[in-house]
Amino acid sequence: MKKENFALEIKQLNVVYDTSAVLWQLDVSIPKGNLVGILGPNGAGKSTFLKAITGLIKPLSGHITCLGKPYSSIRDRVAYVPQRTAVDWDFPVSVFDVVSMGCFGRKGLFRRIKDADRKLIQKALFDLGLSSLANRQIKELSGGQQQKVFLARALVQQADIYLMDEPFSGVDLATEKAIIGILQELRSQGKTIVLVHHDLYSVVQYFDWVVLLNTALVAAGPVKEVFTKENLSKTYGEHFSLFEVKGD
Repeated sequence: MKKENFALEIKQLNVVYDTSAVLWQLDVSIPKGNLVGILGPNGAGKSTFLKAITGLIKPLSGHITCLGKPYSSIRDRVAYVPQRTAVDWDFPVSVFDVVSMGCFGRKGLFRRIKDADRKLIQKALFDLGLSSLANRQIKELSGGQQQKVFLARALVQQADIYLMDEPFSGVDLATEKAIIGILQELRSQGKTIVLVHHDLYSVVQYFDWVVLLNTALVAAGPVKEVFTKENLSKTYGEHFSLFEVKGD
């Protein structure tokens, strides 16, 4: 596959915390226009993988490109949704304010929001069932509602690549289905969505591609080729149980 067809290319990525390797000799290329699940056991480096791409963690070594360029040069084309637990939800800001932050990459931090931006924000709020909460302080929301606020912010960004760290954490099944529907619509528009996921039962239904991690890369590729019992055993251990796979 030609280089211009890849959304992400990671070469020889090594990330070390203190003296422990979190990601080691990681080589993976993800083609554009796919919905990709990052799977692996606790401590496998899934969240670290996303943080290394966005520069939130500095690798020991390796090379990362997004759409053929360094992340720093196209950061407005890459939307990142962190884990809900990584956010200070006591910060005094409304739902509308948080979602509007998705416009700043295109407009700059101190540019005024115009009518076209408001329409994007209102649509994102509506699509995620947040319209009635637009003026609510984020600290007053439930965990699932907070998760949807950050997803709405990412939608407003109108990025080409979406990186999401456990976007289904704390949401009910109906909300999860609604979110995956939105992500599938983004994929149909040629966007690339990469997300950390834990529910093995839904992998075949949700994703086109999977990346199986356990510090090193176990396998990556189309779900039908890679999501096999053999690869899952290598990822989670010989006696892995679907009911024992929990979040990082």
